[in-house]
Amino acid sequence: MSIKRIIIGCLLLSFFACKKPQDIPHFTVSKVFKTDTATTVNVHIANRMTTAQLLLIAGKLKKDSTQIQNLKISFLLPGNTETSAGENSYYAAAKFVNKNQVASYDTLKDDEGNVIRLKIFGLNETQAKHLLSLQPKEIANKNVMGRFIDDYNHTVIIPFDDPLDEKKEVYVIELDSASKVVSATIPVKAKEGNIEKWLVTQHGDYMILKDSVLTQYAADGLGVPFNSIKSGI
Repeated sequence: MSIKRIIIGCLLLSFFACKKPQDIPHFTVSKVFKTDTATTVNVHIANRMTTAQLLLIAGKLKKDSTQIQNLKISFLLPGNTETSAGENSYYAAAKFVNKNQVASYDTLKDDEGNVIRLKIFGLNETQAKHLLSLQPKEIANKNVMGRFIDDYNHTVIIPFDDPLDEKKEVYVIELDSASKVVSATIPVKAKEGNIEKWLVTQHGDYMILKDSVLTQYAADGLGVPFNSIKSGI
């Protein structure tokens, strides 16, 4: 073997040996709950993430929980609620697959080679920014109270009022990515203690806007929200 090849080989080995580990995005674990078949961890993330970023977090959790065989992870964006009456709370969900259950479609792995099934329910950052940037004619010269991405419907919800409206009514419109209004309503305001509810259907479904978080409730949801969204995320 020539001296030149030996030198090149050594340089390549040095490069891979010194390769800097990827930075793991910031996250916080808020809840861990176990059943007879799995352990589920709720993880709060600061913003919308790519598949690669979510895999880094999942791999970190798996590495720190090597004794857990059936690990599931739910990723929540700011404003998402821990407790939901539906499946509209999570931005993404991940599940580690046991070796004897790996299928041909399982192509995602963490850095340790563990197989992961990842499903991202929410929009990516580019799609969300597009929805947040929409300027429909309905809100011209109006007081916009926030812009809330509905990740499951791929829409943006915009509540607003009109400074010139003596009735002080609230208007709520929902837009798709083409800036088409897919729903519009004038909620009926209802006070309950210090909380103002916006009744949006005849059945009694309602919204609450507080601290830049829009929380949606079904009339028969026993006070448990089915969706919770922070403005501008």
